[in-house]
Amino acid sequence: MSEEMKAKTIEALENGIPFVQRSGIKVLELERGYCKLMMPYEPNINHVGMMYAGALFTLAEIPGGAIFVSTFDNAKFFPIVRNLEIKFVKPAMTDITVEVRLSEEDAVEIAARAEADGKANYEWDCELKNADGEVVSVATCKYQMRVFQKK
Repeated sequence: MSEEMKAKTIEALENGIPFVQRSGIKVLELERGYCKLMMPYEPNINHVGMMYAGALFTLAEIPGGAIFVSTFDNAKFFPIVRNLEIKFVKPAMTDITVEVRLSEEDAVEIAARAEADGKANYEWDCELKNADGEVVSVATCKYQMRVFQKK
């Protein structure tokens, strides 16, 4: 991914969805098949002083777009979320980060299945961690990549 494309992708991830923009999510690292994102503690505090569960859910879900855009042909394919399950392990009392990596082998296999069948399911697990590296939530993220239909 060129530096120009990387900058445009980061801008879209951070500001393209109004809810995400308001949450203050930041892309800390982005490369083909890898992203590290951060959800700031403030302004995402709930009524009992911990990070709002919806902010944690959003942090678990946004890597789906980051990995997709950095890895696959965006003119040929588009992603959708099939399911996302999150388990809250402990209160999130700091900024929270998530890292997701999709191997090159998996990316090639997913694209090949989508080419052959018009769509391909894929998934990953991710851990959301606090500033001390402790896991506060774990999520299973299930996506489907589809081929754009020619008009």
